Amino acid sequence: MLKKNYVRDGSRKIIATITTGYSDSSSIVRDERNKVTGRTNDTFQTTRDSSGKLVSINSADPGLLIRKR
Repeated sequence: MLKKNYVRDGSRKIIATITTGYSDSSSIVRDERNKVTGRTNDTFQTTRDSSGKLVSINSADPGLLIRKR
């Protein structure tokens, strides 16, 4: 079952969403405009950006894909 979590900034504005529950144990991260910013994979412990390039090879952390303010 898919589950969507919302990431908010300090003023309660939604800055990203993280959708989990895919069969391949991945998560999709989208920005505030609903554009895919990347994907994480818990099985392989990787994080990739929207173009498929590796951001991290030892962590499946969606926080690496959320733009800092």
